[in-house]
Amino acid sequence: MITSLGRRRTVAKPEVLALIPARGGSKSIPRKNIKPFAGHPLLAFSIAAGLQARTVTRVIVSTDDPEIAEVARAYGAEVPFLRPEYLALDTTPDYPVFLHALRWLAEHEGYRPDVVVQLRPTSPIRPRDLVDRAVQTLLEHPEADSVRGVVPAGQNPHKMWRITEDGRLQPLLQVPGIPEPYNAPRQKLPPVFWQTGHIDVLWPRTLWEKGSMTGDVILPVLIDPRYTVDLDTPLDWMRAEWMVRHGGLEDMVWPGGRRPRPMPRKVRLVVLDFDGVFTDNRVWVDETGREMVAAHRGDGMGIAQLRRAGATVLVLSSEVNPVVAARARKLGLP
Repeated sequence: MITSLGRRRTVAKPEVLALIPARGGSKSIPRKNIKPFAGHPLLAFSIAAGLQARTVTRVIVSTDDPEIAEVARAYGAEVPFLRPEYLALDTTPDYPVFLHALRWLAEHEGYRPDVVVQLRPTSPIRPRDLVDRAVQTLLEHPEADSVRGVVPAGQNPHKMWRITEDGRLQPLLQVPGIPEPYNAPRQKLPPVFWQTGHIDVLWPRTLWEKGSMTGDVILPVLIDPRYTVDLDTPLDWMRAEWMVRHGGLEDMVWPGGRRPRPMPRKVRLVVLDFDGVFTDNRVWVDETGREMVAAHRGDGMGIAQLRRAGATVLVLSSEVNPVVAARARKLGLP
C-alpha cells in the first residue's frame, strides 16, 4: 500500500524485488558469475546483499544457465524462470532483461513489486547498509524515477581533452564562469561522480512508462570508493580478492552473514589436541587390551617452525594413555 504525504511518500510494507542478472556467457572471465571469489561463487555476494537487506522482500536471479540457477538456489535466491537466449547476449542491455522478468512474474504469479533493485554480480563488494539506504532514498522521493550508486570520480572530466580531426587538442567540457577549467585548481571545479555497478533502484513505472532503467530524475546514493571494483579482467579479479582479504573491509556484505575471521599477523600461542593432531585417529589394541597409536616424525619439524616464528605450543588432552605424555616429552612440549 502506498500513500502520499506532500512531497514525500511512505510505503507500508512495500514489496521490494532484488533482481540479479547473471547470464552464462562471459568472454573475459569464463563462467564468471559462479567462479569462486574469496571462498564463494561470485554470484553469492549479490544474493547475500539482497537477502540481508532489511527492505528487500524477494531475491530473484535472472539467468539463461541451469548451472547458475542451481548455484543461485543453493545460496537462497529464487530462480522461477530461465531467461531466453536472445536476452543473454554480450550486447543485451539491462532494460529488456528487467522487462522480461517483470512481465513473467506478473503473468505467471500475479506478482507486481512496488520497487525494483538491480544488484550486479560483477560488483560484489558492498557495505552492509547500501541496499537499505538506496531503497529508502527512493521510497522517500516519489518525484524521482530511480536511485543510482556513485563514488567520487578519481579523474575530473573538466581536465580531459579530445583530439580533433586536424590533430589539435580540444577541451572535453567547459564550466560556466571558468574560462579555462583545464588550468584551474581542482578545488574550483564542480565535483563529479562515477557511476558504479553496485546498485540501481527504480519504480516499475520507470520501466513501463518511460522505457528506461533510470528515467529522468535520478538520485544518488554515495558509496565509499574503497568498495569500487568491476570484475572485467583476470587482473581485476586478483585485485578484488586481495581487497577482500587484506583491505580492511570489515563491514562488507558476506554470504551467510558472517565473514571468516582472518588469521592474526602474530601468533603467540598454539594449543593442540593429541588425538587427530599428533595421530591419525587410528589405534591398535593387543590381546591384553593395551592400546598403541602411530605418530609422525614430521610433527617435530612443524613444531620447530612454530617456535622459530615465536609461538608457544601446548598440548591439551583428556587421554590417560601414557603415550601422550611420552610423545609430548619427546617433542619438548609442556
